[in-house]
Amino acid sequence: MHTYTIEEIRRCFSTSQDFNEIFDAFEAAISQQIKDVEPYRLLFWNHSLTPDEVRLFGEKLATEFPDLAYDIFLWLASIFEATESSNDNYELAFHYFQKAAKARPAEPDPYLDACDCYEPDLNIPPLSALIEFVKQGVENVTRASLLYKRLARLYELSGDDDQAELCRQKAERLDTPLSGDTADA
Repeated sequence: MHTYTIEEIRRCFSTSQDFNEIFDAFEAAISQQIKDVEPYRLLFWNHSLTPDEVRLFGEKLATEFPDLAYDIFLWLASIFEATESSNDNYELAFHYFQKAAKARPAEPDPYLDACDCYEPDLNIPPLSALIEFVKQGVENVTRASLLYKRLARLYELSGDDDQAELCRQKAERLDTPLSGDTADA
């Protein structure tokens, strides 16, 4: 297998339009144990690749380097959110927000970012699925008040004012320090 310099890999990932050339550089990067996420971000943004090809590379990279899976899935979600939004299709973005949350359940960003990509006019991703996803996150994140605030807004959008108020109250309780606690706690 041909050995590539990091600059050759970056150049190929960012400018090549030949899938076979990109694939060869990707395989070389994997075999050379290149764990720097930056070159792969260039790959994911290569406009010559189809969404399925981007997914292929992302899934393979996450399998090869599980310690990078969270960053890879969060990055893929943001790419699909941006590139697929013109088609009003956030399904791939939501899928990768879920995978990122599974990779690091205590991190709030996948849940919060999934809420940000909700398109209310088209109900994409489905509001009920988004609510369930954020509810799962409440059980895992360290600052659940952030998610309760988002849940309140989602319930409000769904017309469930009682649940929205309940979530607002939970968020407020979590944000209010207990007596004897410091303000930094």
